[in-house]
Amino acid sequence: MLSRLTSLFFACIAAILAQTFLTGAVRAQDDSGFRAFIESMWPQARSAGVSRQTFDNAFAGITFNSSVRRSSSAQAEFAKPVWSYLQSTVTAQRINTGREMAARYADTLAAIERRYGVSRYAVLSVWGIETNFGGFTGKLPVIRQLASLAHAGVRPDFYRNELVSALVILQQGHVSAGQMVGSWAGAMGQTQFMPSSFLKHAVDFDGDGRKNIWTSVPDALASTANYLRNFGWQGALSWGYEVTLPAQFNLARNEVLQPRPFAQWAATGLTRPGGKPLPRAGEGFLFLPAGLQGPALLLTVNFRVIKEYNRANSYALAIGHLADRIAGGGPMSRPWPKGEKGLSVAEAREIQQRLQRMGHYSGKIDGMFGDLVTVAVRNFQVKAGLPADGYADRALLQRVRAAR
Repeated sequence: MLSRLTSLFFACIAAILAQTFLTGAVRAQDDSGFRAFIESMWPQARSAGVSRQTFDNAFAGITFNSSVRRSSSAQAEFAKPVWSYLQSTVTAQRINTGREMAARYADTLAAIERRYGVSRYAVLSVWGIETNFGGFTGKLPVIRQLASLAHAGVRPDFYRNELVSALVILQQGHVSAGQMVGSWAGAMGQTQFMPSSFLKHAVDFDGDGRKNIWTSVPDALASTANYLRNFGWQGALSWGYEVTLPAQFNLARNEVLQPRPFAQWAATGLTRPGGKPLPRAGEGFLFLPAGLQGPALLLTVNFRVIKEYNRANSYALAIGHLADRIAGGGPMSRPWPKGEKGLSVAEAREIQQRLQRMGHYSGKIDGMFGDLVTVAVRNFQVKAGLPADGYADRALLQRVRAAR
C-alpha cells in the first residue's frame, strides 16, 4: 500500500513538473513572439510621428498578458436583459451621487453645456456609468493591454491602430506611460476613451496645456461633451421620451425604428405619461425594448449619438435614463417584465441564424441584438401575423423554430 501511495505521489509530482515546464515553455514562446510583434510595430509608429525614444520607453519591460484572451468576452450590456442591465446601472446610489456631482461641478458643467451644446446630465451619466464618477477608471497599463490584444489576434487591426494612437498620445506629452492606465480593452480615463477617440475628441478645458482625461474632471467631462457633439448631438432634444400606446395601436403600420415627425406620432394617438406633450419640432422613432410587456419609447437622434460610445441599446437606454433621474425625473411609468429571463447567447444566435435563413436578417451571427435583429424580428412577426414589436424572447424563438 505504501509503495502504491509513493508511486502516486511521484506521478503527481511528475505531472506538476511537466505542466510547469509546459506553461513555462508556452510563456517563453509567447514572450519571444511578443517582442518580435512589438518591433514589427515600429514602422507604423514612426509613420505616425512617434520617436524611437518614445517607442522604446513605452515598451520597456512590458511582457505579454495572456489573460486578454479570456477578458474579451460578451459585455454585460449585450448579455443581460435590458431590465437587469438598467437595474444594475441606474441605481439609487448612482442617481444620488450624480446629483451631488451636478451641484459640485455646476459652474464647470454650465460652461461645458454652453460651449458644446450637450446636456450636462448626459455628460454626468456617461461619467457615472463608465467609471462611477471616477471611482474606478481601471489600473491596467494601456500599452501592455493593447499590444497583448493585438498580438493575441483579438481584432488585430483595430488594436494595432489603437496601440499606435496610444503611442502618439505619449509622444504629444499628455500623459506618461506609467500614468496611462485603463480597462482590459485599453479604454482610459474618467469617461473611458479609446486612444483613437482621445486623439479625435479630447480637449484641454482647464487650460493647463494637456488633455488630461485621467485626473482632470473638467477635461474629462468637456471631452465627453465634445465627443457627443462631434457625432451630432442636438441640444434642443432629449435622448428620448416614454410614451403610452393607444388601444389597438397598429404596430404593423407604424414601424419600430423608423423616424417620423413627433406631430405624426401624436396624430396616431401616442401620448406621454402624465399628459406631457411631445415636442413640437423634431422626429423620433418607436422602440419597445421589452416588447409590449414593457415601456414604449420614442427615441431621438441623440439616442443614436450615445450609441457611438457603445453600440448596445441597453447601454444607451441606461445613459439616457440615468441622465433623466439625475435631472430630477422619476422611473419609467410602465414596469419592466423583471420575472422573465433573457435569452442565452446560444438562443440569440439561433434566432439570428434562423432569421438569416428566412431572408430577414443579414448581420453577424454573434448573439448580440441590435437594430438589425429588431427589424428582422419585426418583419418575421408581420409575416406570421404576430404583434410586430420587434422583441425577441423565448416565445418568439419557438415560433421561429416552428416556421418553415
